[in-house]
Amino acid sequence: MRQSQLFLPTLREVPADADVKSHQMLLRAGFIRQNAAGIYSFLPLGKKVLHKIENIVREEMNRAGSQEMMMPALQLADLWQESGRWYSYGPELMRLKDRHERDFALGATHEEVITSIIRDEVKSYKKLPLNLYQIQTKFRDEKRPRFGLLRGREFIMKDAYSFHDKQESLDETYEIMKDAYSAIFSRCGLNFRAVLADSGSIGGKDNHEFMVLSEIGEDLIAYSTDSDFAANIEMAPVLLQESASSENPKEIEKVDTKDAKTIEELSAFLNTPASKIIKSLLYLADGQPVLVLVRGDHEVNEIKLKNVLSAEEVSLASEEDAVKWLNTKPGSIGPVSVVKDVKIIADQAIPLMVNSVCGANEEGYHYINVNAENDFDIHQTEDLRFVVEGDRSPDGKGTIVFAKGIEVGHVFKLGKVYSEPMKASYLDENGKNQIMTMGCYGIGVSRTLAAVAEENNDEKGLIWPLALSPFDIHLIAVNSKNAEQLSLSEELYEKLKNEGYDCLYDDRNERAGVKFTDSDLIGVPIRVMVGKKAGEGIVEVKIRKNGELLEVPVSELSEVLKREYEKLA
Repeated sequence: MRQSQLFLPTLREVPADADVKSHQMLLRAGFIRQNAAGIYSFLPLGKKVLHKIENIVREEMNRAGSQEMMMPALQLADLWQESGRWYSYGPELMRLKDRHERDFALGATHEEVITSIIRDEVKSYKKLPLNLYQIQTKFRDEKRPRFGLLRGREFIMKDAYSFHDKQESLDETYEIMKDAYSAIFSRCGLNFRAVLADSGSIGGKDNHEFMVLSEIGEDLIAYSTDSDFAANIEMAPVLLQESASSENPKEIEKVDTKDAKTIEELSAFLNTPASKIIKSLLYLADGQPVLVLVRGDHEVNEIKLKNVLSAEEVSLASEEDAVKWLNTKPGSIGPVSVVKDVKIIADQAIPLMVNSVCGANEEGYHYINVNAENDFDIHQTEDLRFVVEGDRSPDGKGTIVFAKGIEVGHVFKLGKVYSEPMKASYLDENGKNQIMTMGCYGIGVSRTLAAVAEENNDEKGLIWPLALSPFDIHLIAVNSKNAEQLSLSEELYEKLKNEGYDCLYDDRNERAGVKFTDSDLIGVPIRVMVGKKAGEGIVEVKIRKNGELLEVPVSELSEVLKREYEKLA
């Protein structure tokens, strides 16, 4: 492609509303343009990169046995009402009416549509399993669209759905899809982790997010220093590593703690470490009181609590609720002499604590020398806390460290969350009607593009991995008015194209500095410059990633390019 003919509106200044590097660079390099908050056009170079990501996705999905199709972005409300999500999805679902006043939604996702298709077309177990995918525009009315393509209201997504007659079949497909996702993100050159995650509004259980490690990520990841274990901090299990104290239990004693209510205040007042204090928090789980106990230096993980209790809703009790159930206000709550109607559930570290401190359920007072079993009963002991850095990895290999992550993919075991209410059934080998089991697998294609740009840039511009670069080579005629340079540049342009390279040829009548600046900004991996030594048959080859500069005779250019490409591959 001749750059003089290319639609490439680059910017010299960083746009004021672009907060992160990927957004800044993609705008400045002319890959995207904003149409409205969270809505972008992909200009020619952006579309080329997007197309390359889509091709990688297609190749790996097809290799995994999935089949591509296309479903409508405009979806009947009736289907969402069947699943129940019309009422529960929230304001992110873009809703509209047609001229006949029928309700529709712009597709945020396609579980309902695909389930309705399979329900109507597949009647026998002999047609299962099925794995189908599409690459399509999705719409979500984000409250705060930001970070360019990383959180938009309109975006490109690959979504796949599998249908099964047996759980074992879903389990097998789930692992195949996890492997396919790892291959996709590896080919895109991303530093990522497959992270144990919560299913959120999609539903189902057993799911993993694919997270690109990045300082601008909105999710916190806990991962092992010595293994491939990784989990969203909300889902990371805690491996019990404490042992029971060797202290001899003492007699419980009530003490006046004045106005000390928080763990910090109590620790200072009693000159006791937070790890010796029992933090007691009253929760309502589906309206029923639950007293939750964790060590004072730990935090309750409400996702774990909700899952342990199999509750629809878990919330911290109000001051009025605390007075109603425990006859005291928060700040003095404890597990001693609690009425039987209040269930006590403790983190796994609590039974190991000896001579600890807890609230006395009397304002201004706490107990010291408190010991589980002797002084209070625990109805249930579970892993209830957030993991912290330095904890042992749950797989026993290494210790836990934290990093921020950008979610680029998510795989779910949906089970029968959609197939049951939508009556997606089949006849089994005995002729009995059975409900299908489902899986769901999504990749943010446009978000992946932004994540790659976020990982691959410097102060001069983008640095595309070879597999995703909009062009293979950037050929530059340093001085287009020089006959020797122009002649050799034209010759090399034809030669490179004939050798199979997708070549961007800067034939513009611009100053050399402008051409080099634009080249750095665009970020093609290899630059070939035809300059002052053109008459001697010598050109310069520059590697964008490391700045390495080579003087190469034209006769050796093909071999040098082949060698450098092998290094970058």
